[in-house]
This record gives sequence, C-alpha cells and structure tokens, in this order.
Amino acid sequence: MSAVVGATREVIGLLAAGATGLLVGGLTAGLYFTSLAVAVGLVHHLVTWVTFTYTLHADRIELRRAFIGRSVKNIPLERIRGVDVSTTLLHRLLGLAVVHIDAASGGGDRQDGTLNAVSLAEGVRLRHELLGGAVTLPEETVYARVRPRWYLYAPLSGAYLLTPFALAGSFLGTLYNVGDDLGLINKNRLAHLGDDVLGLPPLLGFLLAGLFALAMPVASVVVFAVVNWDFTLRAVGADGTLVARRGLLTRRTVTLERRRIRGVEVRANPFERLARVVRLGAVVTGLGDASHRGRLLPAAPSGVAWSVAARVLGGPGPALTPHPRSARSRRVLRAVAAPLAATGAAVLLGQLWLAWTCAALALLCVPLGYDRYRQLGHGADGVHVSVRSGTLSRRHAVVEHRAVVGWRLRQSVFQRRLGLATLVVAVGAGEGGYAAIDLAESDAIALAARITPAWVTPFLEHQPADDHAAVPG
Repeated sequence: MSAVVGATREVIGLLAAGATGLLVGGLTAGLYFTSLAVAVGLVHHLVTWVTFTYTLHADRIELRRAFIGRSVKNIPLERIRGVDVSTTLLHRLLGLAVVHIDAASGGGDRQDGTLNAVSLAEGVRLRHELLGGAVTLPEETVYARVRPRWYLYAPLSGAYLLTPFALAGSFLGTLYNVGDDLGLINKNRLAHLGDDVLGLPPLLGFLLAGLFALAMPVASVVVFAVVNWDFTLRAVGADGTLVARRGLLTRRTVTLERRRIRGVEVRANPFERLARVVRLGAVVTGLGDASHRGRLLPAAPSGVAWSVAARVLGGPGPALTPHPRSARSRRVLRAVAAPLAATGAAVLLGQLWLAWTCAALALLCVPLGYDRYRQLGHGADGVHVSVRSGTLSRRHAVVEHRAVVGWRLRQSVFQRRLGLATLVVAVGAGEGGYAAIDLAESDAIALAARITPAWVTPFLEHQPADDHAAVPG
C-alpha cells in the first residue's frame, strides 16, 4: 500500500510539473518537466521505501535509513512532545496514515520523525505507545466543534483573499503558452485583444471587477472550510490530553499532552475584534510549528474561545490591570511621530500637497494610538500571569507561573522620563516571551516579584553603605 501511495503522489507531481512547464515554457517544456519529474520521483520513492525501517523499543523509537550512507536516529519516548496522525483523501481510501513525531530537538517547524503510509491502525497504535497510552482511555469530553457559520469568518483574517488572483494568473499563463505553441497567438491578435478589452463598456468592466472582488471572500471561505472542516477539540483520558482534528481533503489529528501545556494565547486583528472573533492557540513546551500544531480553535466567537481557554487553564485567568495614563500619551505620540516628521520634511522641501497629506495621516493615527493604549494590560493571580498588547495584531497570552524562566526589564530614555518600563516575561514555551509594554516602573517590579519573589527580592534589598570601610593602600 505504501508503494501505491508513493506512486500516486508521483502522478500528482507529474501533473504539477506539467502545469509548471506549460506556465513557464509551453507544451514542450511541460512534457520535458513531466517526464523528468516522474523518473526522478519514482526512483526516489522506491529507494526511500526500501531503505527505511523503524523499530519501537520500550524506551525509544529507532528510525533507520540505509540509502548510500546509513543513518540511525533514536528518539527517547520521554522527549516526545507530540504525535500527529494525518490522512489525505488517498490515504483514507487505502486505510493508511502518516505519523509525525515531534521530540523538541530544536528543529523549529520540522518534525523529528515522519512515518509515511503506515496502516491507520498502526498509526493509532504508535500514537498510543509513543505518548504513554494517554490517548486511549475511555473518558472523552468535547470542548468545541466548529459551526458552519464560523467558516464565514475567514475573510476577516485576510487569509486566502488573494487565492483568485493566483488561480487567474496561473490559468492565463498556461492558456497563453498553450496558445503560443499551437500558433493561436501572435502580436496582431494580442493587439486586437487589447483593443477589445479597452473597448469594453465601462459598466461591463466595473461589473467584471466587482465579480472578481466578490470571488476573493468566497474563495477564502472555501479554502478555510477545506482546511478546518469539522474542526473538533476533545479532552481524552484521565489527564485531559487535548486532541484536535480537522480537514476535509487531508484529515489531521494533533495530540497535545496536558502536562506540557503552559497556557493559552488569543489573537485577533481589528476586523476580527469588530466581529467579536478571535483565534485560540496553546502555549506548549518544546512544540515545533506551534502556530499550526498548537491551534485550539480557528476563527471562532470570542465567548466560545474564552470558554475553551478557561477549561484548558482550569479557570478564567487573571483580570487585566490597565496601564497608567502616561502610557497613553506615549502610545499616541509614537503613532503620530512618523507622519509628523514627514510633514515637517515636506514643508522644508516646499511640497505643500505632501505636507497636507502627511498631516491628515497624522490625525488619522491619533485613534490608532488610543487603541494601542486601550489594548495594553497585565495581570496575575496565584497560578497565571496575563499580558495583552497590540492593535493590528492583538495578542493576549495567559501562562502559568511555572512557565516563567526569566524576566527582562527595559527602559528607553523617554520611558524613564515618564516612569514607565517594558517587562518581558520569558517562558520556556510558545514564542519564548511576552512583553508587557509601558507599565509603571513600580508595577513592573511588583509583577515580577509577585510571581518569582526569590529571583527579584534580592535585587530590591538595599544594603546600608559602610562609610568606614577600609581602603587598600
């Protein structure tokens, strides 16, 4: 079955290579690229399949490759952070699956081990064994399941809005190259085509442009639905391991052990905030490709997302404390500084129209500065610390105290004059740190001392000066 999947994937690669050849070089290049891709791809797949083996031991999984040079990789079970099982449409038809193993070895977004086209039952067994049997206990609670109307939130994030342009460009490029090879396109016909396009009635042109503009959000909804089809988040087992499953054509199952989850992160842009929509992710130690594999909910109503976050955190999390008014002045000043500087430069150069434009832009930036201030907040309780900031991409992180591995307090010259500081909460998970921007300096120190007093208190104790200390010599 593995060989069948590999061969079919090579056929898909054949079609992709052929389309690329048609797009960039015409029919002849398409046939050339297709033949080359098939020959190289089939040989590579067969050799990889024959020379790869894996063995599951009591304390590790061993991956062996013997192509040209021999490679043996041992992944200790205790280091495995996640095991994902994904199935494309072809895999599901053949009863197969792909298993991705993440062992937090510092590889960034890549997985540490991938087992291609194992049986679905074997994939489930491997996930069970590699995660210590945590995902097969009978207890199961559904935390959230995507509703059909949530797919309509896709255009708010801006993702996939350019899909129609990419498809149209590829189609027109392929059409041009095929027509050129068949002798259907020449300069005279292109000139007439251009005249015909320019000669279209304005109303028809606006109508076509409007239809294409409408295709953008429709395409984003379709792609979003294909990727997140029937997104379901469950807690399984006695320890509440989280299992997220999604996808229409490619079905992907991601398992997150509860003991490795250190908090949650809620993101939203201005359009999503207006619609009360957010995206929810988990802050997990040692998780590669955390932006995708740590996703707990795609674009979803804010109330649903925070309800799921409370269940993951074990509570609602700390309330946010607003930052001082001096932070508001600084946020507004930083927002208008660049357009005001451009206004002054335009006046000096005698470009009055540019100066008026920059001045208008500066006025428009004032509400942006106020919004940046309104989004600032921090808080802490006995278990979690919470930090929020950002306007174009607002990020609200809630992490456990035990996730904090350090603090970084920084002040610019202007912050010192206003009595402000930025406190970076360094954590051993997620993006590595979250910044509480423009706190009062005393609040920043108090926040750090409340969470890790043993680290901070020694730096706050003032030792009495000894005026009679001996001076050498």
